[in-house]
Amino acid sequence: MSIDWNALTPWSSLAGGALIGLAALLLLHTNGRIAGISGIVGGLLRPATQDRGWRIAFILGMLIAPTVWALAGNLPAMVIDADLPLLIVAGLVVGISTRYGAGCTSGHGVCGISRLSPRSLAATVAFMASGFITVFVVRHLLGGG
Repeated sequence: MSIDWNALTPWSSLAGGALIGLAALLLLHTNGRIAGISGIVGGLLRPATQDRGWRIAFILGMLIAPTVWALAGNLPAMVIDADLPLLIVAGLVVGISTRYGAGCTSGHGVCGISRLSPRSLAATVAFMASGFITVFVVRHLLGGG
């Protein structure tokens, strides 16, 4: 394993993390809602949602922000080394899992841990452990990328 030190971006990473935290804090204090993406999108899929407006605004903000960034400068190159069917299956597995886990990495990992939620701490440990195990199996046992 080697580290690409030229790709290390501590200041922009810190700024991005601070903006994510600020956005989560503002949503919690203005709407009393957790900034968990699976919960926000899931709320849009329910037919009788009274709070559809802020959910749509949140999702649009996530889609528009990279476009604004691209207008201001160059976006980093994106390389995806997986087939489309595999990506679709992986997305479905993640989506179903977030419903069973009552939240996603943004809801539990960012918002839940900052609220000192034991359930969110356990969920985040499970997310991270699953990721570590998956990378180990794919890279070292199966010999993949």
